[in-house]
Amino acid sequence: MGEGEFVDVERGVVAEGALDDDASPIEEVRLTVPVTDDPSLPVWTFRMWTLGLLSCVLMSFLNQFFSYRTEPLIVTQITVQVASLPLGHILARVLPRRKFKAPALLGGGECSLNPGPFNMKEHVLVSIFANAGCAFGSGSAYAVMIVDIIRAFYGRSISLFPAWLLITTTQVLGYGWAGLMRKYVVEPAQMWWPGTLVQVSLFRALHGKGEEKEENKEGSGGGMSQAKFFLIALACSFLWYAVPGYLFPTLTSVSWVCLIFSKSVTAQQLGSSMTGLGLGAFTLDWTAVSAFLYSPLISPFFATANILAGYVLLMYVVVPVSYWGLDLYNARRFPIFSSHLFTATGSTYDITAIVNDRFEIDMDGYHRMGRINMSTFFALSYGLGFATIAATVTHVALFHGKEIYRRFRASQRDKPDVHTRLMKSYRDVPSWWFYAMLALSMAVSLLLCTVLRSAVQLPWWGLLFACAMAFVFTLPISIITATTNQTPGLNIITEYVIGLMLPGKPIANVCFKAYGYMSMSQAVSFLSDFKLGHYMKIPPKSMFLVQLVGTVVASTVNLVVAYWLLGSIPNICQDALLPADSPWTCPNDRVFFDASVIWGLVGPRRIFGPLGNYGALNWFFLAGAVGPVIVYLLHRAFPSKTWIPMINLPVLIGATSYMPPATAVNYNSWLIIGIIFNFFVFRYRKLWWKRYNYILSAALDAGVAFMAVLHYFSLSMENRSISWWGTAGEHCPLASCPTAKGINLGADSVCPVVL
Repeated sequence: MGEGEFVDVERGVVAEGALDDDASPIEEVRLTVPVTDDPSLPVWTFRMWTLGLLSCVLMSFLNQFFSYRTEPLIVTQITVQVASLPLGHILARVLPRRKFKAPALLGGGECSLNPGPFNMKEHVLVSIFANAGCAFGSGSAYAVMIVDIIRAFYGRSISLFPAWLLITTTQVLGYGWAGLMRKYVVEPAQMWWPGTLVQVSLFRALHGKGEEKEENKEGSGGGMSQAKFFLIALACSFLWYAVPGYLFPTLTSVSWVCLIFSKSVTAQQLGSSMTGLGLGAFTLDWTAVSAFLYSPLISPFFATANILAGYVLLMYVVVPVSYWGLDLYNARRFPIFSSHLFTATGSTYDITAIVNDRFEIDMDGYHRMGRINMSTFFALSYGLGFATIAATVTHVALFHGKEIYRRFRASQRDKPDVHTRLMKSYRDVPSWWFYAMLALSMAVSLLLCTVLRSAVQLPWWGLLFACAMAFVFTLPISIITATTNQTPGLNIITEYVIGLMLPGKPIANVCFKAYGYMSMSQAVSFLSDFKLGHYMKIPPKSMFLVQLVGTVVASTVNLVVAYWLLGSIPNICQDALLPADSPWTCPNDRVFFDASVIWGLVGPRRIFGPLGNYGALNWFFLAGAVGPVIVYLLHRAFPSKTWIPMINLPVLIGATSYMPPATAVNYNSWLIIGIIFNFFVFRYRKLWWKRYNYILSAALDAGVAFMAVLHYFSLSMENRSISWWGTAGEHCPLASCPTAKGINLGADSVCPVVL
């Protein structure tokens, strides 16, 4: 046989030489990804389209629906992977097998609604279809939050058509960048994308590829099937969520310190898990566990340990010292933990008083209200965000720079590995498809920023600048992600830059961020999916169409759900006007709104510059850049200390990057569960972990999602509620009180006046 020919191996084909010189140079890939392929497997099937569209619509609906809740739940791609498998097998049993002639438009020939058993390639496409609208598990289209803040926080309006154009173009634009970069970061074996190997492992486990042999070899045959375990765990999760979700909501945040010290402001600031430091607090609600950091069952213990260290240092060392010890930035005038903005006297800042009719800053109103103030925790979170960006760049350069450079150079010189050779069996996507998509999305975006500029405020040159930033950063960030599984974000950089260039325009700021930051993130997400398809031997054209259709469908569903909820729930997102037990507080949108005020409406010069209170936080950029240098020098000085390189400062410093909107209760229980399953269970019950860990995660997510939606439609929409001690929140009313002397928040406040 000549080079490039194939031989039959077990169930598929394998490139000759795959077991020696053209095998993947990455050991993890060799151990995880099969070197076989069966090009005859059908992928363009009725089952795939049905399950893909259903999963895409359902996942987009659920993620957008839950994004407004105090404890948002993100239904992940893993949930779709697990839940769609039994549905695929059911369709393979019930659909008719009769063949018929396809329309000429679809190529003619014979086809069938049921071409045989539900196969792994169909399953991969279903999962990619469902996840197409989410950049790295973000849940829903990023630009939907622009619509949310315009309508719910600023009290203005934006019509449906420009809103749809804005959301769709920010999502699809990343597809064009991905098409330009895929030759550099998808086909080369050195660009191995560690995150995709989790997906490959789960697909193989769900389809039983090699699992039975491995278990028998290790003496663990038998046991409950994964499907049965999933259904049992799903039922338990579904039924249990009725307790914290309706009957006993206090279980969502159990703060025993508040219950003991019911009249102490300081004790409740320490003990509250929603508006305090959460000392000893916990939750029995899975939505609170997975709300912001996603499932703890899929986080590696190494990352969990770094997050634990960063969380403990900030929450129980830095914040107490800053608040009670140093009174940093007049900390005690404000709550210890809050994402709201305040005046110098401690009252809530009235943003509407500084916005004029042109949706720009009213300088007279701003001078009357005075400078914007933040809680010390919120201010420190911005400083840590600055440090995380700088630390990520330095850490990757020092610890992975040579490896990235070597692998990128090798990827351009090395001959194709077995996976690239196997993919030669399929016709590639013509480059002009990507160029056309990029040109079309750019043209529509320019139309939005010229003809419909009143809706987005962003000038045409701002759009081009945002696209230029995305184009410049997509390749290096894709290479970093493909080799280290770390993805530096551009959100703070983009809003900082445009805030300096266009101060006083909040919507222009967030639109620039969406086009610059989110199109890049979406491109990296698309490239990750392309690599998954590369490993699973999915025809590239099928990948292209599934991703494109899924992105447009998901964006449309996100927007429809947003308009529905924003128009049907009174005072949605206004936590001061909502009932105490209302779940519709929109924590993510609140932080996004505050960012639009800080970076856009008021501008960074009046917050972090010479005209603001927080200019010293810019030093965090330098501190973040220097930190990894110190760790690297220690590693070089003490090479035998293997624990030193495990100090990942970008993860450690950015451990609390989700706070706010995340709170202590989200971290406490997430860390406990993550340590139990990914340290103790992984170490001492590894076979159980390999077989059931991801299955359990998917079942817990799916169970609470289905019950929460059922609860909303059957009870919440009918205003059927119960009221007792267990529905009155976490019982920490004093945790949000300031502690400075003389602060009086009014007669209606529960906070005592400190004399």
